[in-house]
Amino acid sequence: MMELRKTLAGRIALTAIATLILLFLALPIVVIVVTSFSSNAFAAFPPEAWTLNWYKALFADGSKWPAALSLSALVAALSTVFSLIIGVTAATALTRSELPLRSAVFALVLGPLVIPQIVTALGLFLLFEPAAMLGSPLAIALGHTVLASPIAVLILIATLRGIDERLEDAAASMGAGRMTIARRITFPLAAPGMIAAAIFSFITSFDEFYISQFLSSVDTVTLPVQVYNSLTFEIDPSVTAVSAILIAFAILALGLVALVRWLGSGRQESLLSVENTVGVANPGGEAV
Repeated sequence: MMELRKTLAGRIALTAIATLILLFLALPIVVIVVTSFSSNAFAAFPPEAWTLNWYKALFADGSKWPAALSLSALVAALSTVFSLIIGVTAATALTRSELPLRSAVFALVLGPLVIPQIVTALGLFLLFEPAAMLGSPLAIALGHTVLASPIAVLILIATLRGIDERLEDAAASMGAGRMTIARRITFPLAAPGMIAAAIFSFITSFDEFYISQFLSSVDTVTLPVQVYNSLTFEIDPSVTAVSAILIAFAILALGLVALVRWLGSGRQESLLSVENTVGVANPGGEAV
């Protein structure tokens, strides 16, 4: 691979291969987006004619999509809050404390990412069914938190490990307590990572199907479950419009993550430069 990079032909070949791979990965997305504008009631590709009727049908009178969309948004918002609480506390404990059995705790936190989702969904069903919580948005949000919180923990662990601990040590040496250090130093520097964790937690919950399918009821149907029902029990071309909207939402969310991380990338460097200018002394006692 390194030999290919050294020649013009090698660089061209690598570029062509990478382009083909990206096109292959993006092809299903392109097909869905293009099909959502097709006038064919069976969602044929390529479209014979173009229309916006399927987007208009999403919000027509009697449509089930607005209720499913609002429920998914509510559940995802609750799950995001729960995931951030778990993520901040777990990431802080794993990176800023001498936690016993740290490896075992870390493996336990990441367990839901390894266990098949349908197994997790069945376990949650058996947990919430005796409590008569099936169909409750809170139960669905708690179930989604099981999958979203490990992602938040991973992002926040990487974020906290990227924060220079000299800043926290400098604040502690000046008499600041742990809460003050967290409020004035750690959390502001970790804000881009926290926002990224919130966005990915929201997306994870918003797109989750298995847990929603097991925990939903007739009156509480999330958007992924409604998409499944529409594809299973009826032919509804509006599904392609919903899919295109979800794709656009995911792209915007990833763009927002990139923007937030870019805007916050210089904050730690600026604080370090201030510390090196006014807060560090050489062995001779002179400020540098």
